[in-house]
Amino acid sequence: MELAAETEVALERAEAAHRHEQLFSQRAHHIKQSAVRDVFDISIRPGLISLAGGSPYLRSLPLDDLAATVADLIRGHGLEALQYGGGRGTDELRRLACEIMAEEGITDADPEDIVITTGSQAAQDVAGKVFCDPGDVVLCEDPTYVGALNSFEAYQVDLQPVETDAEGLVPERLAERIRELEAAGRRIKLLYTIPSFNNPSGITMTAGRRQQVVDICRDHGILVLEDNPYGLLRFDGRPLVPMRAGNPDDVLYLGSFSKIFAPGVRLGWALVPRHLFRRFYLACEAVVLCPSPLNQMLVTAYFRDYDWRAQLRASRALYAERCSAMLAALGEHMPEGVSWTEPDGGFFVWLTLPEGVDTYPLLTQAVEAGVVFVPGAAFTPSDEPASTLRLAFSGVSPEDIAEGVRRLAPIIRRAVEAAPPGHPA
Repeated sequence: MELAAETEVALERAEAAHRHEQLFSQRAHHIKQSAVRDVFDISIRPGLISLAGGSPYLRSLPLDDLAATVADLIRGHGLEALQYGGGRGTDELRRLACEIMAEEGITDADPEDIVITTGSQAAQDVAGKVFCDPGDVVLCEDPTYVGALNSFEAYQVDLQPVETDAEGLVPERLAERIRELEAAGRRIKLLYTIPSFNNPSGITMTAGRRQQVVDICRDHGILVLEDNPYGLLRFDGRPLVPMRAGNPDDVLYLGSFSKIFAPGVRLGWALVPRHLFRRFYLACEAVVLCPSPLNQMLVTAYFRDYDWRAQLRASRALYAERCSAMLAALGEHMPEGVSWTEPDGGFFVWLTLPEGVDTYPLLTQAVEAGVVFVPGAAFTPSDEPASTLRLAFSGVSPEDIAEGVRRLAPIIRRAVEAAPPGHPA
């Protein structure tokens, strides 16, 4: 029996795939698709209200002016903008990063200690590559950013979550976990933390705890990797001073232009302790050779020529309004037994359902109802089901937020009512 041509092609491809499967490294089997990206692919369907993606609001940017800026850059500096650049990033952008960090309270940053990266995600990946061998331990908040989990897991590290509460990472639990791991002969390399408006929980580590956490890590030879993309997005009042301020040797600080300008430029920076700088920089350069000179020029021009502080104030007010809309909708529609965080900055609200409720199966029901969220299990290294979920308010109008929560509420209510015995709402 003669096979159809397309069947023969399919069989040939299957045979080739099987033959080449052995070529993959052990590390490749640890590389995962982000659960958030999976949900993002769903959320772009027409008619769905996405409370899943943590996207910044960009419509208030001076787009026509920025288009003219790009044209001017190419006309006046095209050969430089479109050519290879330095691996550390431009001098102008590294100085600008220092100015931005000074707004938060890091006043001793030196441009010579900064590497411009292709977003802070790339810096997380480099940290895993430079500091971690397979089997090393990286401590993280529970919950934490799914992108960081995926980056570190690709380097075959053992991610160990540390308890958090309404004031952020709990220093006593951190010290206890370190003692347990060291007693078991484990080697702990890093603590990864998002102290301000944590993704996904929205919780902010208190000022008092920040130094406690650094001191504990210093005493045990653990480097703190402080990821601070939301630090300037506090709704009211000055930003909390980062952990890096006053701790230049013990904290590697990651900043991002994604939330304070635009994620499409794919630029961030790492402020690296001087004694660690050379190897970290060389690892960055080995991956990307250089960050885009054109994008760096555009970001520099935006912060130099436009009133970015006024733009940021407007963004904070908008995010505060949307957060208030989400909290009001949750208060109106969610059943008893469901709790949530009340952030004072950032992009996210974290919901907790009664113990024993798995929020992953609820996602399918939510999509059918026309709303999308991210199940909480995506934000922990554990493989156990989670009774939590993340809602994002940053990129959604107050009207859509209210409607999205209204659509989600009946699904949550049914799950709460069906909670297993022994786990009452």
